[in-house]
Formats: sequence, structure tokens, C-alpha cells
Amino acid sequence: MPPSSLSPINLLETLYPPARQGHAIKNIGRMLLSALMIAGLILCSDAFAASQQQGSGTSGPKINSASALIVDEQGNRIYGKNTREVKPIASVTKLMTAMVVLDSGVSLDAPITITEEDRDTLRHSRSRLRIGQATLSRHEMLMVSLMSSDNRAAAALARTSPGGTPQFVAAMNRKAQALGMHDTSFADSSGLDNRNRSTAEDLVKMVRASAQYPLIREAGSRGEMTVHPFAGQGALEYRNTNPLVRNPEWHVEVSKTGFINEAGHCLVMQTRIGGRRLYVVFLDAVGKLTPVGDSNRLRTWLVGGQRIAGN
Repeated sequence: MPPSSLSPINLLETLYPPARQGHAIKNIGRMLLSALMIAGLILCSDAFAASQQQGSGTSGPKINSASALIVDEQGNRIYGKNTREVKPIASVTKLMTAMVVLDSGVSLDAPITITEEDRDTLRHSRSRLRIGQATLSRHEMLMVSLMSSDNRAAAALARTSPGGTPQFVAAMNRKAQALGMHDTSFADSSGLDNRNRSTAEDLVKMVRASAQYPLIREAGSRGEMTVHPFAGQGALEYRNTNPLVRNPEWHVEVSKTGFINEAGHCLVMQTRIGGRRLYVVFLDAVGKLTPVGDSNRLRTWLVGGQRIAGN
């Protein structure tokens, strides 16, 4: 039975005489190939645009900390990972301790001597501030607590505040609520207690608030300091536990590290990258240097991708 007048064969013969059908088939093949290439380019372009807008997730930097959040000064989220997960925060606590001390209005020049009450009986952490012998001004205790994360210094700051340690911890929790840190709670001034808990979202608020205090900015950005806690004896040299403070490629304005087994390794910062102020939180990292590595990967991603301009 001959093909119908509407069959593909008759249509091809009508459009292209038999002598030209070979060329027509080649042309159709080229057209199909071109269409496929254009469609592929469009898909790739859409995927690239989506990755540029996303700023986090699979298209972002390789962040190994279990929880992370990077926000700029305008509140734009650059990267987020498990940002609402409540976790122990270890010595990141000491930023709140410093704010409560400074809010209380007590004299920063007053001398404080380390006593038996300041000993860590929970985790038996070490301190070079010897019990019954070490005396520093409250200002120096704050600096040592923030820079080198000395737990006896943090305990002494709470003990010597109005109302003593219980009232001090209550003030820490009131301050957290006032800052809108509704998933945060504190049980001590040092962070040794794993009931000191927060989220990356809340800690951005805490870092931002702490940056309003000149002493906290001084401690968080200072690489080293010398104190003389023992009368007639040698000085003690302290170094910032955040090595990025001493790295000339970094401009750190506020920072605090932290570690206990339950919290993993933590780092929070206010920093500038490419002239843009950022709030950085890394929580629950397995390795000691992981938060530093995450920070460097973040910086490389931001500068390398030119996202720092606000793209």
C-alpha cells in the first residue's frame, strides 16, 4: 500500500527532491545538534547562577565544623550549616562573662587574688595562676580570660562580682535573653560546664554585641601580652588561643576559641575580609586546627569567588 499523502516520506520528498534529501538530512542533524548544545549551555548557565546566589551548601566553601554561620554587617547570610542546632559552646562562654563584668560597673583596677574557689574541680584544667599567690587587676583577669582562655581567671571574675557566682550566672542568662539569644543558657562563667549551650544563630548575636566593648575588642585582636601576677617574681607571657590574630593576612576584631569534649573545637570571630565586616561562628569541629582551616577556606572562597563585594 503506497504511503499516505501525509506520511514523513512524502513530506520529505515534497520539501526536498530526491537529489537533495541527503543534504537535507545532514542539515537536520546539524540543527538538532545545535539545539542540544544551546540547551546544554542554558542549563549550565542556570546552574552557575543558582550557585552564585546560594552562597552556602554544596556550592560554598568546604566547612568541616559540624555547625557554622557566616553573616555580614548588614545581616546577609554568606554561609550556613546546622545553624539552629543547640550545642555546648565551651570557652566561647567567656565573651558573655566579659560583657557581664563590664556591664556591672565594677572597678577594672581592683586587684583580684586567685583562691581555692577558683580551682576547676569539674575537669581539672590547668592554670599558671597559682592559688593563693596570683594577683592581677580585674582588667588583666579579663584579658587573660579572653586571650588565653584561663578558667581560673573566669571563675575569679564571677566570684568577685556583686552577689558572687550565682548572681553572676543569672546575669549572664538575663543578658542572653536581652540580646535575643533564646536558645542559649549558661551554667558557669568559664564554659567548663557542658550545660553552657547555644546555637550558631545566637552566637552571631553575642559576637556582634561583644564588639561594642573596647576591652573585648582589645583582647580579641591582641596576639600576646605580659602580666606580673606574683610579687617579686618573673612575668607570665600569654598568647591568644586564636592563631589567626597573629596572621598578617587576617584582620580579626573580636575572637574567642573554646574546647571541651562535648563541644568539640569552637571558634567565633568578628573579622574583616576584603574590607567587609563578617561575623563567623564554627562549632563542634573534631580537629584542633579545623576551625582555623575552615576560616582559611572561607576566606579563599570569598576572595577567590569575588563574593566579598556582596554578590
